[in-house]
Amino acid sequence: MKNKALISLSFLVLLGVSACSTSSQKPKLDVKHKTGNPSASTASMTQSKSGGSAHAQKPQTTTQTEQIRLAYNHAWQKNHLDNRQQTQQSRRSQYLAMLRQQRGNTNSRNTSQDNIANLSPSEIRTIGDKIFRNESGGDVDKLVHWNIGENFASMGIGHFTWYPAGRRNRYGNTFPGLLDHLKANGVRLPVWVQKARHSGAPWRTKGELKYAKNSSQVKEFQNLLYQTRYLQASYIFERAKRAMPRLVKATPAHLRAHVAQNLNAVANTRGGWYALIDYVNFKGEGLRRKGGYKGQNWGLLQVLENMRPSQPGQMALNNFADSAIQILTRRVRNSNPSRGEKRWMRGWTIRCNTYRQPFVI
Repeated sequence: MKNKALISLSFLVLLGVSACSTSSQKPKLDVKHKTGNPSASTASMTQSKSGGSAHAQKPQTTTQTEQIRLAYNHAWQKNHLDNRQQTQQSRRSQYLAMLRQQRGNTNSRNTSQDNIANLSPSEIRTIGDKIFRNESGGDVDKLVHWNIGENFASMGIGHFTWYPAGRRNRYGNTFPGLLDHLKANGVRLPVWVQKARHSGAPWRTKGELKYAKNSSQVKEFQNLLYQTRYLQASYIFERAKRAMPRLVKATPAHLRAHVAQNLNAVANTRGGWYALIDYVNFKGEGLRRKGGYKGQNWGLLQVLENMRPSQPGQMALNNFADSAIQILTRRVRNSNPSRGEKRWMRGWTIRCNTYRQPFVI
């Protein structure tokens, strides 16, 4: 009897557990069937077979989501930090590059001045001969001259300006300075020239000088200027040398690096010093920014400012020549039409084009 009771009790317990299991599964199957999601149903059946349950799976899914979220946040923060570091590195690199450029500009100015200081006497003489040909075709008769349309005499190989007494020297009175240079180097000047050094050119018009050129004293003076042409070349050289450091200082701050770079590029190209020295003699330094027509000057400084950014080499000479022609064209455009400066542009262009040719010294 005891064994029968135990068997009956065990049977009832198993029957009760089965009933509970069946009743607990039916609602889930019904709900999944109603939603029409066969994949969800299949997943539930798979879980039942493996001994899992929906309630056991939820904590696992939440944990995975949290891990994904944390991983995403970590990746975003790392990427943001990397970008910020890259930006800082980029700014640091730009700052260092700027410092190097500033040092380079300083070195450029020093290099330019050193190069001109190292020109040999033969180089200076060759440049002097080129300037003599540019100004007067190498003609001794034009060492004492008066150009059409000008109100001053043009003297020596560089056609230095010499204004009559009391006349406004708009373009600078450069011949008295040359006379001082000649005298300092032991040249004995005629008495009449020494007097005129302080009072001004003794001729007031082109006609007066043309008549005076038949006199023996003017012919002797022309010969003296020819014999001292290389001393004149050294005067032109010294004038350009003095101008170099002042060019950069006279430039507005935002153009200073640009001017220094272009000056260095031309100075470090073979034949470049001829272009710089000749243009200073030709049209001046340009340090007086308001000294030209309509407030626009046409000196060397304006050419360097207008010039395309350049590096040493043939292109620097081409860019310098192009800029010089543009600046002189602007001068003609700004001039009073009654002066007829357009007639000079052809000769000026020919002269500027000689800067493209790095002649051998």
